[in-house]
Amino acid sequence: MCRTVDLHQAVLAKNDEHALALRRYLAARGTVAVNLLSSPGSGKTALLEQLLSRAVAAGTPAAAVTADLATENDATRLARSGAPVQQILTDGLCHLEAGMLQRRLEGWLPEDTRLLFVENVGNLVCPASYDLGETLRIALASVTEGEDKPVKYPAAFGLAQLVVVTKTDIADAVGFAREEFLRGVRQVNPGVPVLETSARTGDGVDALLAHILRYVDGAEPHTPVLAREHERYLHSHEHADAHEHDHQQGNGHPHGHDHVPAHERDAVS
Repeated sequence: MCRTVDLHQAVLAKNDEHALALRRYLAARGTVAVNLLSSPGSGKTALLEQLLSRAVAAGTPAAAVTADLATENDATRLARSGAPVQQILTDGLCHLEAGMLQRRLEGWLPEDTRLLFVENVGNLVCPASYDLGETLRIALASVTEGEDKPVKYPAAFGLAQLVVVTKTDIADAVGFAREEFLRGVRQVNPGVPVLETSARTGDGVDALLAHILRYVDGAEPHTPVLAREHERYLHSHEHADAHEHDHQQGNGHPHGHDHVPAHERDAVS
């Protein structure tokens, strides 16, 4: 008897098992995990260094795990904050998985850690489908990346519990269309909070940390976004797009352009 197995679904199911175990492990320790997603060059590491430094200065026991395809450069930078830091090298894998994070934390995470930052691999596609057992998921975009990032990557931004704009100190110089970006966020994730920051000037960093600490203090409910919800979200958008396409075709509306896959524009940190 032949049986067809969807490999992608099987991988996500295994990841969900690890994520559930990791979520229970962190909850038992009283640790809030924050998953940071962005494209390369968004300024994620610079902002995280500021957050860690301020958390340490405020007396909040914080730690960080950073994931990259290669090099330990980010871990070296983040360690300057005084917080415990670990690096995960994914060896070419474009995302972090719950099992990888779970293995890294075992035997290392300091007992009193209340706040754990997870800096995911720089990518807005693959990481969106993987639950890491986090309490809070943040999607970041810099002003240099273009206003259409949210609608180009609806899974990353559509299921984030917080959206953060980075490098706002150069927004005017690069012609960042703020209202267009916000419209895109509202289109894929109505009601999600949006915070604007600059690691260089420090603007918005305290407000961002205060928002995160609300989860640590229990002022915000823990409502994890699971991989299965990502799948349903993507499928619902695909169905909506197909319906809109059929509607336009049926009414004789011509398409003035061919579909071109969206590619990320890397920004220099």
